[in-house]
Amino acid sequence: MISDKATIITVATLARLVADRDCRLGVLAFGDSITNGGGELQWGVALQSWALWVARALGLPFTSYATDGARARDVVTRQIPAFERVGAHPGARYELGCLYIGVNDVRAEDWSRGGFEADFRIALQFLRQRCDRLLTITAPVDLGRPRAGGKVGELNAAIERAAGELGALVVDLTAFRARNLVMADHVHPTAFGQIAIAERALSVLARDGLPARVQPRSLIEYETRWLTRLRWDATYAYRNAKQSVRAAIVSLVATGRPRQG
Repeated sequence: MISDKATIITVATLARLVADRDCRLGVLAFGDSITNGGGELQWGVALQSWALWVARALGLPFTSYATDGARARDVVTRQIPAFERVGAHPGARYELGCLYIGVNDVRAEDWSRGGFEADFRIALQFLRQRCDRLLTITAPVDLGRPRAGGKVGELNAAIERAAGELGALVVDLTAFRARNLVMADHVHPTAFGQIAIAERALSVLARDGLPARVQPRSLIEYETRWLTRLRWDATYAYRNAKQSVRAAIVSLVATGRPRQG
């Protein structure tokens, strides 16, 4: 016989599970430093995550488990378990699931298209089970210094293939570049770059029937003077030159390295 106390606990547990299932908690995001956000100001505008800008534009709450330096394997083995471990409502659903991962994978010496795609699918499937809509992003072709090169095509093909099979929307960033949008490392977006990514994502969502309530650019205020622009241009030129020299040295060392096998 089940005691009254046990019955009460069981009913309370069932009630919580039903409440979690019927609840919508906004935007859930996984990814690396690009989705984690944070960094230096650009003309007084804070560098915030593109996914956070999307959530603000949609008028939805935002939850992120993105971490700096993450790869697809980290999403599966660290970020998803963190969500399941610390989430107050792990059974709840979200209006939108965001996943932007791969730029660290494809720039690594041990890049594996198959390994990335397997982990990416697991992460996307996890979001599929909990979110009404899925949104993922391809990587810019002009990625990194030294450039990641043809591997970016493999990365984007894997992303698009998994997205197509799991019903995820795709934001195309293959041609994403410009010094006011991407930092001198040609990897991380600037504050305005994050906003530009968010606005592209919002356009994709609008075409799918989820329009923004406000545009991110309307939420910021900034003023630039010629001296400010000159200082910013000089800083970018210096950092870009340093990155180019460093990339040339890395390429030279890699060229002289004996082949394996």
